[in-house]
Amino acid sequence: QVQLEESGGGTVQSGGSLRLSCVASGLGHSDDCVAWFRQTPGKERDGVASIYTISGRPVYAASVRGRFTISQDNAENTVYLQMNNLKPEDTAIYYCATGRTIGAGECPFGRTWHGIYTSWGQGTQVTVSS
Repeated sequence: QVQLEESGGGTVQSGGSLRLSCVASGLGHSDDCVAWFRQTPGKERDGVASIYTISGRPVYAASVRGRFTISQDNAENTVYLQMNNLKPEDTAIYYCATGRTIGAGECPFGRTWHGIYTSWGQGTQVTVSS
């Protein structure tokens, strides 16, 4: 099973930027989807973005499209989430997770698809002040 470690969270003012990192370790894993999720107290975990690691194809939630960018560095086994123009509503604990594509390079992250992600990091806090 792959082990994941997130970093890069912190506190920024509205309009600021942060870059989250998710480092994967563990030999022999075959996961080809990496996704970022976020969760606030009392709410369900929601997907933010995913990347199909074979092609680098990204997918974004509507709420972050145009502000967030997911990317990967295969040599470093790292997936990044660059977050620009942050808003107070982006405040959450951010988690990265890995899983297998459902086919055709699709890495969905809607709530009905959370089960395809079998390895999760411990999370990193992002706080955006107004």
